[in-house]
Amino acid sequence: MNRILRICMGLAAALSLAATAQAGPRLDQIMESKVIRVGTPGDYRPFAIKTDQGGFEGHDIDLIEAMARQLGVKVEYVQTSWPNLLKDMSADKFDVAVGGITRNAARIAKVEMLPGYAPFGKVALVRKDEASKYKTVDDLNQASVHVIKNPGGTNETFVLENLKQAEVSTHDKNAEIPGLIADAKGDVMITETYEALHYSKADPRLAALFIDKPLTPKSYLGFMVPVDDADYVRVMQFSWDLIDKRGVLGEAQARWLN
Repeated sequence: MNRILRICMGLAAALSLAATAQAGPRLDQIMESKVIRVGTPGDYRPFAIKTDQGGFEGHDIDLIEAMARQLGVKVEYVQTSWPNLLKDMSADKFDVAVGGITRNAARIAKVEMLPGYAPFGKVALVRKDEASKYKTVDDLNQASVHVIKNPGGTNETFVLENLKQAEVSTHDKNAEIPGLIADAKGDVMITETYEALHYSKADPRLAALFIDKPLTPKSYLGFMVPVDDADYVRVMQFSWDLIDKRGVLGEAQARWLN
């Protein structure tokens, strides 16, 4: 009886070891199909923007393409939106989400996020000829100030929590809001450091305010991955660490953020 028990215990240990050695179902699917599905709203310069040719470019696009090469797979982009970002990931529409996604507790409670990059704070994009009007958040929070927000992200959360006295409207195409501000169809866009700097450099009518002293404490961006496969999460964390150590993060920063 003891011999039979020892054999059973040995078989159980061997099966457990074999199960541990196998990849999880998501990682298996990616490696078998040689495709990783990347979700992005594609409307947030300079991290991810949809091009006129239908592809995507930006800081995060460079990084996820480099990670895909490390895995030996191709990228298949999936269009999503800020309001549907978590819902689409829960519905298994993509394997990783990129494009300037803020790391915060609300998201990390539901998904995994890779290490933070591109430290930023909330800032304001306004017309340059009116920039002197806005010295504090109280100056933004006035009934005479028209704030245009994009739905579904942390910028909307900031506006709803801090600019309750302002006139607030919603425009669902984030990349179009800077142009609306420049054309005086709105006064203020609340965004993050890098997006505001990008548009203020691209359009001389615009100014980025609160860059040196943002309206919020420092935060970080991060790639979002589902938590249904621990092996997949571990591989993605390894891939991120590898491209960091090989200088790919530095190259992307120099190309898109400096």
